[in-house]
Amino acid sequence: MALDGIFLRHIKKEIEEEALGARVNQIYQPNRDELVLVLRTFGQRRAVPGAPLNEPEITPTDGAAARHNEAVSYKVKKLLLSSRANSPRVNFCATTPENPAQPPMFCMLLRKRLGGGKLVGVRQLGCDRVLFLDFECVNELGDLEGLSIVCEIMGMYSNLIVLNRDTGVIIDAMKRVDLTVSSRRFVLPNIRYELPEAQDKLNILEHTPEEIADAARNLPAEIPLSKALLSVIQGISPIVARELEFRVTEGATNRIEGLLFEKLLRVLAEFRETAEGCGKTPCIVYREDGKPMDFSFMPIEQYGSCAAVKTTGGFSATVDEFYEERDARERMRVKSHSLQKLLTNLTDRAARKINKQTTELSQCQNREQLRIYGDLLHANLYRISRGASSVEVENFYDENGGTVTIKLNPAISPAANAQKFYKDYQKAKTAETVLAEQIEKGKAELAYLESVADSVNRAETERELSQIREELTEQGYLRRPKGKQPKQAQLPPKEFQSSDGFRILVGRNNRQNDKLTLKTAAKTDIWLHTKDIHGSHVIICAEGRRVSDTAILEAARLAAYHSKARESTNVPVDYTLAKFVSKPAGAKPGMVIYVNNKTVFVDPAT
Repeated sequence: MALDGIFLRHIKKEIEEEALGARVNQIYQPNRDELVLVLRTFGQRRAVPGAPLNEPEITPTDGAAARHNEAVSYKVKKLLLSSRANSPRVNFCATTPENPAQPPMFCMLLRKRLGGGKLVGVRQLGCDRVLFLDFECVNELGDLEGLSIVCEIMGMYSNLIVLNRDTGVIIDAMKRVDLTVSSRRFVLPNIRYELPEAQDKLNILEHTPEEIADAARNLPAEIPLSKALLSVIQGISPIVARELEFRVTEGATNRIEGLLFEKLLRVLAEFRETAEGCGKTPCIVYREDGKPMDFSFMPIEQYGSCAAVKTTGGFSATVDEFYEERDARERMRVKSHSLQKLLTNLTDRAARKINKQTTELSQCQNREQLRIYGDLLHANLYRISRGASSVEVENFYDENGGTVTIKLNPAISPAANAQKFYKDYQKAKTAETVLAEQIEKGKAELAYLESVADSVNRAETERELSQIREELTEQGYLRRPKGKQPKQAQLPPKEFQSSDGFRILVGRNNRQNDKLTLKTAAKTDIWLHTKDIHGSHVIICAEGRRVSDTAILEAARLAAYHSKARESTNVPVDYTLAKFVSKPAGAKPGMVIYVNNKTVFVDPAT
């Protein structure tokens, strides 16, 4: 699954072909582990009558552009550099991840030093997973200086490092490495850059197939061929090693002797041509459930009919497609971490409070016994001596005429003991009423917090998270930021269309659910929601027509998908006319009641 050194070599060639000579137009840092360079290149110039030819290149921001009678076509490429532990990579990306409102310091440094710079070279040492992007920039004094971004693709140790190409001194790094992280290699500003420790492996571009085959054969015989090749060849991933083994042995044996040794030489020779020429077609391997499992720069045959192999149009497109969905979830997980932590703490606190109040309420159920003790003491005051610690009296409430022993406080009088039982009885009676109300309020608050947590889990953009923060601020769970905050435009609800032409609206969060249900929806529209499961409000816009069963079924599937039951099957979804939905006074956002409903069971729409 990792981006190996030979795949990185293919991407290096792709960058050289498509972006060498490009200018850095914009720099973004969507999160702490990713960087996006927007590169602008000059394409073909379209001659215009009377226009001068062979003019020097001009950028779109150059004021001289308006004085030239020529049409210049530009090409913009977005280069994603990621040091995320589970998906480190370098590739062109189709879409730019959402950016934070305030750029991080590392991003601001790059904008200052690298903005407007020209990509003049892409270097890779052998087949190692270290890529150098060389830029020619202009410093504050107007002098040219060479800068490099070093992309180290090394799993959890991946990093992006900016250094002065002439001196080799580090300017800064996305992840600084000091004594608290490593005692062997430091990555800090103002020190010389050192390459990661090299592995004792053979470069397929520099060593012959015979040398590599001999090195693999000299390993212990019990080691499978795939692991032997993985430990010998530089820059290959496990899937490539297994594919080479499959082509040599075809699943028969792992012993590389005799004819198999000769076949191994032929396979390694073909593999070397692939690594040198970067001419194969990349592919992605998908599981039976449709989820991507692995990718490679060469065709994969080892899985047979157990997996689907899809060829892609380019090496960057392969990496982008493979990681797109998982990285999107990871980005949102990082951005929503503070909200998730807050909601977890609030939910735990509300649950503990409900449990404590429930325990106190159960103790109030014995309050009648307190009143009986008070009556019995009051009726037998003449028999109780002052200072007694207990008294045994006839229980006239007992049909059998038995006696009962009542413990007393010897420090107070018998009459005071009786009054204390009366007070405790009245206190328990009042507590029962108050606790019952508090428990109901607590359960409503807990349900609300769980619904907000579900909205956070389903949020797809940072703007959705911002609106959830506003909602929590209005409800008093977050402090309102000091100073005047810029007013953000409200996101519209998600919109879909049924197969028979009905418009379907889906709320993104609780506030939008309220607006959608209570203000946007007409009385004759159909309202849907998962039964007893947190999720979005869904509206089918009737627009004067009778809503079809097909539209209801498709909207129900959307309601199931935009709920906490997204991964479940056979999810119950209630639906009714919007006029039968109302909001109780004082209810939290998103909380409604409804009547005259029907229920349909569906599988969530994907």
